[in-house]
Amino acid sequence: MEKIAGFNWDNGNSEKCQKHGVSIEEIEALFFNQKVRVSPDPNHSEKETRFFAIGMSIKDRPIFVVFTFREIQEERLIRPISARYMHEKEVQKYEENFAKNDE
Repeated sequence: MEKIAGFNWDNGNSEKCQKHGVSIEEIEALFFNQKVRVSPDPNHSEKETRFFAIGMSIKDRPIFVVFTFREIQEERLIRPISARYMHEKEVQKYEENFAKNDE
């Protein structure tokens, strides 16, 4: 992933992201994890280009984060949009894909 200067938080996205029990600390740490997987989210990119990140949280729980990038004062920031812990079937699919990519 390109170099990022930090995160863009406000009351709206911080409340929405924490609604499912995922902390801001877990979300931010995910992006510094070597095993995070980031992909474009074309199905939800009508108004802005969105991405999703999948990986293990610092609490060793699999999480799913939807985000976009914001350019503020010439700095590239990650703006999380929503976050949640992954369901068991999603975890299995993530682990299968992760194993394939490491071969």
